[in-house]
Amino acid sequence: MSRLFDAVLFDRDGTLIVDVPYNGDPAKVEPMPGAREALDRLRAAGLRVGVVTNQSGLARGRFDAAQLQAVHRRVGELLGPFDTWQFCPHDDTAGCRCRKPAPGLVEAAAEALGTTPARCVMVGDIGRDVEAAQAAGAAAILVPTPVTLPGEVAAAPVVAGTLTEAADLILRRVRLQQAPVRARGGTVLVVRSDSAGDVLVTGPAVRAVAAGADRVVLLCGPRGRSAAELLPGVDEIVEWRLPWIDPQPGPVDPPDIAALTERLRGTGAGEAVVFTSFHQSALPLALLMRMAGIGRITAISEDYPGSLLDVRHRVPDDLPEPERARSVAAAAGFALPAGDDGRLRVTGAVHAGPGRYVVVHPGASCEARACPPGTMRAIVAALTAAGHRVLVTAGPGEHHLAAYVAGNSGETAGRTSMAELTGILAGATAVVVANTGPAHLAAAVGTPVVSLYAPTVPYGRWGPYRVPTVRLGDAAAPCRDTRATTCPVDGHPCLSTVEPAAVVTAVARLATPAETTEAAA
Repeated sequence: MSRLFDAVLFDRDGTLIVDVPYNGDPAKVEPMPGAREALDRLRAAGLRVGVVTNQSGLARGRFDAAQLQAVHRRVGELLGPFDTWQFCPHDDTAGCRCRKPAPGLVEAAAEALGTTPARCVMVGDIGRDVEAAQAAGAAAILVPTPVTLPGEVAAAPVVAGTLTEAADLILRRVRLQQAPVRARGGTVLVVRSDSAGDVLVTGPAVRAVAAGADRVVLLCGPRGRSAAELLPGVDEIVEWRLPWIDPQPGPVDPPDIAALTERLRGTGAGEAVVFTSFHQSALPLALLMRMAGIGRITAISEDYPGSLLDVRHRVPDDLPEPERARSVAAAAGFALPAGDDGRLRVTGAVHAGPGRYVVVHPGASCEARACPPGTMRAIVAALTAAGHRVLVTAGPGEHHLAAYVAGNSGETAGRTSMAELTGILAGATAVVVANTGPAHLAAAVGTPVVSLYAPTVPYGRWGPYRVPTVRLGDAAAPCRDTRATTCPVDGHPCLSTVEPAAVVTAVARLATPAETTEAAA
């Protein structure tokens, strides 16, 4: 069975030990409250632990290498053994790849531990720690201290009050993905009747079901069909518009419901696993499945389901959506096989290696999440001025928007199908995109994402999953957590304030070392 995480990486000063600026004296090392206990719990669970720390005091002459090592030995004496130590000896003027918020230390720690950043969690006390983790593609937890800025707290995907709470969160996430051993077999119906992005983030859970079933049938709506066709492990797709989920619902039509019931009966499924968004109830679908003769049904339900559900699953609200779906599959007894890293994945993507263009996708599934066209046009111009070839992509009905955003600087790809967009994203250096389906599609093909993220829904749940990412936008804007589809604030400040220069910097941070060397040449 594939594990969710292999390792937990910690910032040093302010996270594991009390921050003493430029400390070269082992006698001044003092553990943060709960640090030893949290580390021991993680070690006992089989997780490796490491430290990634900026130590510009070396570059500034505040202490030497021997003093730094003496401090690290003292930390080990007090907090137990660490499996790797990674430190940056530079200051901010060096322009190195290792100084946080650059991802180099996280990448080096993962390599030293024989894993990947996507299978690591970074725990730190300031925004640089979180940003370094995200730029490497690792998960991140912020444990604020008095020096943590409010904006850093707002932007963090996950916030814990203490190291004890951070360990609780990590161990809970690991535990929720564990599934009991069960015999393989039968046809299983899986359901995700939402948009393309919703279907994509359910992909790892679908693969888990496929690993334990003989055949998988996926029920989806028309908005998710194109994404469903790209998911590995799906043998048959049933497309049906469900009026209680569709954003433009029609009436509940009895003949239509009867036809759907017969269609589900015809799949031969003896079991169903229902994946829903946090604002949806699985019970109407469960009722239809009972009417179709499906014998075992698993879903999340906060309501009393009576006999509609055989496995009533309950999860915390802060799980990333792919993990939320995987936890439902695990509750039903399905787990990803060993070797599956749990990232989003699609079929048909042409992985051509590092690309020579940046994709800008200006469209979004709803107005509140879209970056203003004028800002996107300025971003394209800035990227082009920085030497990037920029390709502007468009979804259905967005070709005029793409042409405007491209202006005289970028190129337009024209209207693309989901499969065609997959190939374009797979060859890109990075994609600049709002919180919409193409962001999750980029994650599914492993392309880094500059996420122009409107905080109407929590970033920790819906941000790009397990792929190198830089988040831009005002995370504390008044629209935060409103779930608004139309921006409720004049001027759309959460995204209209994004500076084009910040996007150029973000693309540079996400570039691989080979791409950085090539650009310099």
